[in-house]
Amino acid sequence: MNFDFHCANRLKNERKRLGFNQAAIADLCGISREIWGKYERGNAVPGGNVLCSFALNGANVQYILTGEEGGGVMLSRDELEVLNHFRAAPLAIKAAALAALTAGNSASNSISVSGKGNRVAGRDFNENKK
Repeated sequence: MNFDFHCANRLKNERKRLGFNQAAIADLCGISREIWGKYERGNAVPGGNVLCSFALNGANVQYILTGEEGGGVMLSRDELEVLNHFRAAPLAIKAAALAALTAGNSASNSISVSGKGNRVAGRDFNENKK
């Protein structure tokens, strides 16, 4: 077994992990499905442009080339898409996105202080005036 064999298997593993078929990832990387198939069979080795495109679509190129996964976090395709949109968004959109994502969290992350007359701080409060 040689480097090309191992590289080809890892390339295929990354494609499958990300949920792409050969035609879809080949299109995203700017090559034909036939060429991608050659990469996965070990009959050809992808160049830097292809690996860069693959990485921009979520692949771990360090793993493909070395077999080492590294210390980074592996993101799924949808997580990568959310992260890319978040990074490109203006500050107001980022704030709204964070608010939306944290809105469903339980109240255990908030601070509640009970006081006289059962008034509570840290939540919506409507005082009944008599």
